[in-house]
Amino acid sequence: MNTPRPDWEAFSRITANRRAVRDFDASTLDDGTLQQILSSALLAPSSGNLQPYEFHLVRSPEVKKKLAQACNQQRAAQTASALVVVVSSLKIARATLDWQVRELRRSTLPPRSQEYHQGVHKTLQSFLRIAPFPIFDVLRGTLSFFMPALSLMPFGKSGIKQWAARNTMPAAQGLMLAATAYGLDSCPMEGFNALKICRLLSLPRGSVIPVVVALGRRRDSALIEPRLRRNLQDVLTTY
Repeated sequence: MNTPRPDWEAFSRITANRRAVRDFDASTLDDGTLQQILSSALLAPSSGNLQPYEFHLVRSPEVKKKLAQACNQQRAAQTASALVVVVSSLKIARATLDWQVRELRRSTLPPRSQEYHQGVHKTLQSFLRIAPFPIFDVLRGTLSFFMPALSLMPFGKSGIKQWAARNTMPAAQGLMLAATAYGLDSCPMEGFNALKICRLLSLPRGSVIPVVVALGRRRDSALIEPRLRRNLQDVLTTY
């Protein structure tokens, strides 16, 4: 068995301690803490490094109350110290790519690396320009009827939204793990009215909300039940 790095034990404790907490004590979270947690989440991987997401941090009691209503009055949303609406879209991916192109022009990378990244950027620009064509929705729907494995292809308006949402979830997971490492708790929520949230936060057309994350400190009385997880042998296939 390979010898793990010294930080393996710390990582194991963080993943073990991360729980979906639904009862928070509503204590205040300072800006520095939230910025460190959110900055850590930005290190998550994404396809083409396009990072097609934004974090909308809600701390205002008035806005948080309205957002909790849009989250179907879930306990986690009502009691959290802060709510993070994770938003993804094609527009964000395009803006990220434009920024990367500008950064590459100013970089001091060796010519070989510059040439490689320029090629990647050109490929991604073509992908982001062509992939959203509506005709691909029809083709993808037809093909996936016969070959379900193709149903998640990132083509067509709906396909590109699914792609953006998938590439957002590692950042959301990183956000929750970072919160645990900092001594806070979190709860991912998918039960919400996306249209109401888009209107509340004035999100641009084309935005998708994969998840809303509640952040805070758990109450002493918060119910933390034993985890029910399948065994590794039940989910692992080795070739």
